[in-house]
Amino acid sequence: MSREAQLAATREKILEAAREQFLIKGYADTSTRDIATAAGITQPALYHHFADKELIFVQVIETVGGELAANMNQILDANKGDGLEILTDMSAAMVAIHPRDAFSLIHGSFQYLRPENQAQLGRLFAQDYLQPIMRFFKSDKVVLRDGVDPATAANFYLTSLAPLFAKFHQLGGANLSQREHIQVLLRLILFGVAEK
Repeated sequence: MSREAQLAATREKILEAAREQFLIKGYADTSTRDIATAAGITQPALYHHFADKELIFVQVIETVGGELAANMNQILDANKGDGLEILTDMSAAMVAIHPRDAFSLIHGSFQYLRPENQAQLGRLFAQDYLQPIMRFFKSDKVVLRDGVDPATAANFYLTSLAPLFAKFHQLGGANLSQREHIQVLLRLILFGVAEK
């Protein structure tokens, strides 16, 4: 294996290890030592490939966000089912990729990042997370209330997903399937909790 191929393979191992660590533990609770250990390398070897933890995090979110956007856009393009079914499929795609709340993961990291990385993460969040959800809320599968635009609806949706990642207390009870849990939450998001 050539030197370039070895460097590329090591870089990929770092990103795979970092993805697992960041998505499970979050930015603040993941150290470069954790990433290096999970990748089977030393910290100095990690720093040979990445200048700091922030750059690794941004790269991981870029990769994960790109996968999520592709999955959600594929669901939208298929256009199968009513609005609730489509949004359920999109939500299931998010839960499959993110073992914890994506909004909290990304926005919770902002306080630790340099302004240029905050800006990059903000662009990635808008492009890969908000845009597909806004696309759904612009579609004929849903009718928004007066005064609610697709951007507001998409932001509200993303900030309301935390109950899907709870293990201790689940909406609708513990005996529901993941899809049923998602639909309980989506009915609350889409239709509210009160009749009047």
